[in-house]
Amino acid sequence: MNKTVIELFAGVGGFRVGLNNITKIDKHGHAIEKGPFTFVWANQWEPSTKSQHAFDCYNLRFPSATENSNVDISKVDKASIPDHTLLTGGFPCQDYSVAHTLSKAHGIEGKKGVLWWQINDILKAKKPPFVLLENVDRLVKSPAKQRGRDFGIMLRCLSEQGYAMEWRIINAAEYGHPQRRRRIFIFAYHKSTKYYESMKDRSPLEIISSQGIFAKEFPIEEFAKKSIKEFDFVKGYKDLVAVSDKFHAAFENAGYMIGDKVYTVKTKPILVKPMTLSKIVEKDGVDNHYFLSESQRKKYEYLRGSKKIPRKDKNGYEYIYSEGSMSPYDELSLPARTMLTSEGTTNRSTHIIMDPKENKLRILTPVECERINQFPDNWTNSGMPEKRRYFMMGNALVCGIIKKIGNQINQIIDKEV
Repeated sequence: MNKTVIELFAGVGGFRVGLNNITKIDKHGHAIEKGPFTFVWANQWEPSTKSQHAFDCYNLRFPSATENSNVDISKVDKASIPDHTLLTGGFPCQDYSVAHTLSKAHGIEGKKGVLWWQINDILKAKKPPFVLLENVDRLVKSPAKQRGRDFGIMLRCLSEQGYAMEWRIINAAEYGHPQRRRRIFIFAYHKSTKYYESMKDRSPLEIISSQGIFAKEFPIEEFAKKSIKEFDFVKGYKDLVAVSDKFHAAFENAGYMIGDKVYTVKTKPILVKPMTLSKIVEKDGVDNHYFLSESQRKKYEYLRGSKKIPRKDKNGYEYIYSEGSMSPYDELSLPARTMLTSEGTTNRSTHIIMDPKENKLRILTPVECERINQFPDNWTNSGMPEKRRYFMMGNALVCGIIKKIGNQINQIIDKEV
């Protein structure tokens, strides 16, 4: 089986960087790929802006006139996408609710603009053997008024198309990476694969604790078989609309699905010493504009301090909005906090560090943000404004996590002969 891959909602290429162990850029600005995966197509489209900075960066690092698509994915003919072994993508957590079509002729339609349905359509058209997806950890608890519904809809879609799947919520810092970033990773495999045959008779305890793709790279503490929750998400739900209307489940941070059965359990990681900010900060001096002025220092002091602010809601109800205090700056002896798309702007979530050379407070540089996500230095230095470089890293994933998962996928595909 060929190790061909497509990357959806590609951003600046985090899945490709991780899967192909990319650590450097050559003199032409192109990524130096070590393999073993061949990317045959990638799609990146940002609908909210005229400038396509993420795509431009991707296309610079991985130059191609045909394999890189800068078109709204909803307008792409799914049958025209090249055949592939592995579909990858990090997609937004959205409202996945569905309804019957107006004609009521047994058709089902999802909420327009929701990108999960684009993935689902590609799975229908191309049936890739393997799927690797990433999302925010709240996916398993969304929406607030019907916990677990959105994830349940995803599971039902995958099940209807013949996939088994495993998921795990991973905090990157707990496994040795330089950022406390919690994300859910989903690995699905089609019933036509040898991997499916090798896994279908294993117990949920085996898969989640030791034999599954995540357990092999991200070990967890032992747990009792009786702690696994089991439910049938198909029984009692005649179609996706019934799941959308009625489904409710308490999904935990790890789980497995095969056929109609879902198993989920709360797990604890076997911790690995994380990489800290001290290992990645630039130590030879940075440009002066990263250092805080006196007015900026006072602003951050206020933003990171505790506060109680009287407010009114839209109905005129008065309440007190409160925030606890943060440390005045981020300790270099710790991994980074979760990086947001607002990194680098003047707000509470932006990292502030004590520069190791000047011993003065400053924000992180774009290169340091790239290192926090384990991209090569200057990966986003592709002609986009500096504020967009911060945005791209706040929107990216930790490439080292993908590298570890890719190690297992590589071995799995090797056995599909």
